Amino acid sequence: MLNYDVPLTMLNGQARNLSEFKGQLLLIVNVASRCGLSPQYEQLEQLQKKYQGRGFSVLGVPSGSFMQELKDNDSIGEYCSTTWGVTFPMTQKADVNGRKRHDLYKQLVKTKDAMGLAGPVLWNFEKYLVLPNGEIHRFRPNMLPDDEKIVELIEANLPR
Repeated sequence: MLNYDVPLTMLNGQARNLSEFKGQLLLIVNVASRCGLSPQYEQLEQLQKKYQGRGFSVLGVPSGSFMQELKDNDSIGEYCSTTWGVTFPMTQKADVNGRKRHDLYKQLVKTKDAMGLAGPVLWNFEKYLVLPNGEIHRFRPNMLPDDEKIVELIEANLPR
């Protein structure tokens, strides 16, 4: 279960708290602009547009952990909006692995995937679907955001 008492700093520098998303269906994804998986931004945005009015949101977490993210938050924001039309909320650049791992990811990496494996984030675009009750489901980077398994879980758990 997710502990929502986690401070977030958004891409625009605004201070928020994960608790603002409590009770929603939240797809948390560590993203990277220079990754070969970056076309997944398109599917993430499609999910955002389709379900956002029903208690769902994508939360993008730009990560430099794999050295494939742009240097600063302004460049990341510009790339995401102009290249992929991203409208979903995004945090500032954060580490998802290692000694400086963001507090949110300290929790998320404890979640097991479909094969029963937990541990460090393997690569960019790893996905964590947090149900409204705080239960977490983990999907590895190669699973597309619009994969049937993810969409079915979203549709079965929409809060409204």
